[in-house]
Parts: sequence; structure tokens; C-alpha cells
Amino acid sequence: MDKLTLYIGNKNYSSWSFRPWLAMEGCGVPFDDVVIPFDFPAGNPRFRDISPTGRVPVLHHGDFRVWESLAIIEYIAELFPDAGIWPQDPKARAQARAISCEMVSGFRALRNACPMNMRRAKGKIDLPDGVMADVARIETIWREMRERSGGPFLFGAFSAADAMYAPVVNRFEIYDLVSSADTLSYMAAMKAHPAWQKWQTAALAETWTVPEDEA
Repeated sequence: MDKLTLYIGNKNYSSWSFRPWLAMEGCGVPFDDVVIPFDFPAGNPRFRDISPTGRVPVLHHGDFRVWESLAIIEYIAELFPDAGIWPQDPKARAQARAISCEMVSGFRALRNACPMNMRRAKGKIDLPDGVMADVARIETIWREMRERSGGPFLFGAFSAADAMYAPVVNRFEIYDLVSSADTLSYMAAMKAHPAWQKWQTAALAETWTVPEDEA
């Protein structure tokens, strides 16, 4: 098989890079990653060299390219059907995809107001309308999925659904948005995962600062 190379943005900030990276690393898929840092406000022109959209993440598989986080995850699931990218049970798998699509299309108030930032010290900010409604919906998703599966992750074992919500775990923590025991239990399980810790260690070692993401 041709080598898989995932091109990503800064590990401290790039939530959409984090999602496929964590799914692949967390499920034992072999790949290389290449960090191309954001260079705001002009953007990084190098993105155009590796991605048809001029954005990251993008996965290179030989001379084939696939972009967009969820599409990358789906492609990897096709390549590695036994890696546990998605739950085995068809109903659980359908729900895992549903909540992943909900992450892609929704929660804009939370995502806009509270950027992912692995280095940020915990502290509250003034929140615009809609953020806490997003928080409540996400907590409901997490609680219902874990009650059905028994945890510790959303569908029992770690899967792409957890990877899709991983940046939210960081957001909930650093902006001090949640306090319920079941939510904190799930967050603790995510932060203890070796793949999370590997990403976080690299993120904390980065020296780039993006003012737009320093809420």
C-alpha cells in the first residue's frame, strides 16, 4: 500500500486537523503527519501546493488526495475495515455517523466563540447567544451514547465519533463550560487516551501564536 501522509495545521489550534489525526492514531492506522502552520491574516500559501481547497487537513495516499475531515475518516475506514474506525453494530454505526455529521454542520456558536487552544489556561469568557445551547446539546449526545454503550467512550471502544468531538473536549475544559459528572467523566477518558496525549504534547511544544484563536 502507498504511504499515507496527513497534512495538518498547527496542533495547538487546528481542530479540523485534530479529528482525522486522532481517528487514525487512536485506531492504530499507520501514517505520517506534516504540520504546515497557519500564517494569519494572509493564510499560508503552501496549503495550495498540497490541497485542492487551499485548506488543511488533506490526506495524500500516493498520488491520490482526499480532503475534509469526515471524508478522510471515511476513506481510512474503507482502507482499514478492521481498525474499528466506526462501531461494528449497524445501528451504532449509523448513530456514530449521524452525530459526526451533526458536529460538521452544527454548533457554530460554540466553535466560533471558543476556538480550540491546547495551550490556553482555563478561564471563562463572555459568551454570545447560542453557545450554551450548543453545550447542552453536546452533553445530551455524550450522555445518551455512553448510557447505551456503557462507555467509557461514546460507543464503548474509541471510534471516529470520539475523534470528531475531541476538539469540543478541549473547548469545554479551557473555557470552563461544563460541570456535570458524566460530562467530566467522558472528558477524562478522552484526555487519558494515548493518542490525545501524543497530540497534546506536540501542541504544547509549538511556538506559533495565532492571535485570532487566542480568545
